[in-house]
Amino acid sequence: MFDIHSAIMGTIQSKWFQTIVNIIVFYTIIHIANLLIDKFIQKLCKYNDNFEFKKQAMTLKSIIKSVADTVIGIFAIMFILNNLGIDIRPILTAAGVLGVAVGFGAKRFFEDIITGLSLLLEGQIRVGDYIEIADRQGIVEKVDIKMVKLRDLQGRVHYIRNGMIDIVTNYTREFSYYVFDISVAYKENIAEVINILKDLGEEFRETSDLKEFILAPLEIFGLDNFGDSAIIIKARIKTTPVKQWEVGRAFNLRIKEKFDELGIEIPFPQMVVHKDEKM
Repeated sequence: MFDIHSAIMGTIQSKWFQTIVNIIVFYTIIHIANLLIDKFIQKLCKYNDNFEFKKQAMTLKSIIKSVADTVIGIFAIMFILNNLGIDIRPILTAAGVLGVAVGFGAKRFFEDIITGLSLLLEGQIRVGDYIEIADRQGIVEKVDIKMVKLRDLQGRVHYIRNGMIDIVTNYTREFSYYVFDISVAYKENIAEVINILKDLGEEFRETSDLKEFILAPLEIFGLDNFGDSAIIIKARIKTTPVKQWEVGRAFNLRIKEKFDELGIEIPFPQMVVHKDEKM
């Protein structure tokens, strides 16, 4: 007669069944570890509202998760193989020999690791920064010891190996500037235009919906260049990181509206065509 209890016990004692259970257990451990890391970082951010600190914390979170997942994963593989009765010592020995052989051709891998550690320890790149590396620009979505993940304005994602990173241009470190090249016609009174821009800058800083992101008054450097059809006045405004483009676009709109109201001409390239009457 078929003994159901014995069959069930036999299944439970089966190595493959135990392996499946172990995989589920280790997967759960990884999931719980990631949740604990998330909660720990969230608590840190609650005690410090500094924007730069939050970006650094988010960067550290992804790194800690990556390291924790890797360590738990390696331990899980060794534990499961041992439970299956597979002696892992020869595997470790073979892995060591293979590692030495592969090491001679793993220059790129070690370059990525060393550069990645340098970037992370020095805080050159953090999640949420807008940077330019390897002729690519975008918001940093992920950074670890192997690569940097950037998403550009068009939504394209760039994966850049750390070993390829030589120069990092960070547009959002501590503060940012939006630089204006304001064109006006040669007939305009430049001193008057500059005074209008100063007043407009103060008004914008006090009344704009974006005033919380503006860190300092508008700086006007003066007449910067004589263009083909316009005089260029250069100015800049200091903002919180990442907000420089949003603030700059809003102020550009204010400039256009104010110039239209006062009749100040913003010239544009024009072509004059002469007709030969003899033809």
